[in-house]
Amino acid sequence: MLERIALPDAELDYLAQLPLPWPPGQVLQRLIADTAWRAETVTVFGKRHLQPRLTAWHGDMPYTYSGLTLEPLPWTPLLLEIRQAVEAASGAQFNSVLLNLYRDGRDSMGMHSDDEPELGPDPVIASVSFGEERAFILRHKASRETHKLALASGSLLVMRGPTQRCWQHGINKSARPMGPRLNLTFRNILA
Repeated sequence: MLERIALPDAELDYLAQLPLPWPPGQVLQRLIADTAWRAETVTVFGKRHLQPRLTAWHGDMPYTYSGLTLEPLPWTPLLLEIRQAVEAASGAQFNSVLLNLYRDGRDSMGMHSDDEPELGPDPVIASVSFGEERAFILRHKASRETHKLALASGSLLVMRGPTQRCWQHGINKSARPMGPRLNLTFRNILA
């Protein structure tokens, strides 16, 4: 059952282990091996940068962020199974998923909100993590209050309500040697 994480101006729910028929390490290895990973270039503050991680976009709809439009790859049987488990646990429906592969501690995700117009005013974002545990950082846009969450391999974090309007989130680089982390962020793109 989902547990509420109490933060102001946010609706965050956490499940330590998403029920899947395989252990998290096996899912990690299958997703790394079977995904058509891409190194994308995005525009941030008018400058083009290579993203410090590998990505893949699967689903029913294209998605645009930071000057980049992603055309969806088809759902794989494994991604469909994970989506079904995420929908059952979260009570939300999703038509797309962004996969982010953090190969080691040098890969990261800058602070951002998933607040693109095609996600709607209060999107539900369901984040599933596999592999190395990394600090998931949340920073309130107004108060600058910061929180770090340790997301276990196989865990589910659901962000909904005002979370994307009021908070940013990201993953910092780490000097500590570490293995890969794979994150799937399920979302519903509006037509």
